[in-house]
Amino acid sequence: MAGRSSRTAHTVAVLMGGPSAEREVSLSSGRECANALRVAGYEVHEVEAGGIPGDLAARLTALAPDVVFNALHGRFGEDGTVQGLLEWLGLPYTHSGVMASALSMDKSRAKHIFRAAGLPVVESVIAPRAEVRSRHVMPPPYVVKPNDEGSSVGVYIVHEGSNGPPNLSADMPAQVMVETYAPGRELTVAVMGDRPLAVTEIMTDGWYDYNAKYSVGGSRHEVPAQIPLEIAAACMDYALRAHHALGCRGLSRSDFRWDDSRGLAGLVILETNTQPGMTPTSLAPEQAASVGIDFPALCRWLVEDALCKA
Repeated sequence: MAGRSSRTAHTVAVLMGGPSAEREVSLSSGRECANALRVAGYEVHEVEAGGIPGDLAARLTALAPDVVFNALHGRFGEDGTVQGLLEWLGLPYTHSGVMASALSMDKSRAKHIFRAAGLPVVESVIAPRAEVRSRHVMPPPYVVKPNDEGSSVGVYIVHEGSNGPPNLSADMPAQVMVETYAPGRELTVAVMGDRPLAVTEIMTDGWYDYNAKYSVGGSRHEVPAQIPLEIAAACMDYALRAHHALGCRGLSRSDFRWDDSRGLAGLVILETNTQPGMTPTSLAPEQAASVGIDFPALCRWLVEDALCKA
């Protein structure tokens, strides 16, 4: 693979779909990225990835692309699994590698890494689903979520004064994360290589859940966020430090909550996404556009970055 770094990519296979709860989001990202890459001049093959590694390996071997553009989200595509498969096949691919992907997808381990890097995080525990359903495992308000899903899939908020613990659905994993609720404003920063792009404030009428993220009119984005320079600088710094601490490459996006009544002390990092949404109106491409990088140029950069890192 080392010898491929000096080559120019001509053919790109865009992985999309996948077996996770975020399949539809991935299909949307993948189609948009494929179209942008065609505009950028590449020969593009759209590859819908199921959950059977052997089938995907055979299809990619037959295609023999110069680069694989990973537009998968959630388990299999974002947790190090497909990254390991691509390493085994010797194919350069976009976004983060095996270790960074696995660490970022595991929210508990990512928090340990953030804490060791000096980044502010909320307290959290991993607890059995049955126990979380039977009692408050920490004082409300708190949030319950899967430890290894994205896009706010399966998130429960238990408010202060709640009469009882959450009635978690049966499809929640056996072990879940419970974390202290962080009040305040929703902020996010994308990092492109070693460059934090901008700070976006995400505004919704309620919790920034799956529907708010992906339904038309579910949320509003303000980029750059209208926040104090000190907070914007801290968000950019924390996002870059998180990107490096986890070992990310290519594009990542870190999410924050900021309680503006507490100044800098009210800013916490929630998580880092190694496979952020990739439609032209998604948060990371929106930030890239705000600094003069259009969507085809962003997709081209990801492909060339993957080839350079191969």
